Amino acid sequence: MDLSILKPAQGSVKKEKRIGRGQGSGRGGTSTRGHKGAQSRSGYSRKKGFEGGQMPLQRRIPKGGFKNFNRVEYTSINIDVIQSLAEKLNVSIISKEILVENNLVSKNELFKILGRGEVKTKLDIHANGFSATAKKAIEDKGGSANVITK
Repeated sequence: MDLSILKPAQGSVKKEKRIGRGQGSGRGGTSTRGHKGAQSRSGYSRKKGFEGGQMPLQRRIPKGGFKNFNRVEYTSINIDVIQSLAEKLNVSIISKEILVENNLVSKNELFKILGRGEVKTKLDIHANGFSATAKKAIEDKGGSANVITK
């Protein structure tokens, strides 16, 4: 046995197609591209989803879903964030102006207080909305949850 006589199995290795190398190669002339049309030109690349001119799948299927243009979207702020802000600033009244100054909401956003965390001190909070758990937690400590409009 000699390493110099090793060969791959018969038929397992094929020569690559050398396209466009003259008529004698059998793949000269149009070089397997056919005659005329976009696909025969150099630089052609088919668009993603192109189906030969047939209406593509993404256009055949109807649009779905629904977008409610009357939806009122709130930015949510949890009680633990409000509590830490109140402790940091040493205040008992939390208003929109304080939240805007501390970059928790922008001046045109509506915001809602949610119930994650706990209230440790009496707080008077003015917000556009409150969840039931947040309102209960605030009022249990003797604070008030005041709903403001816009």
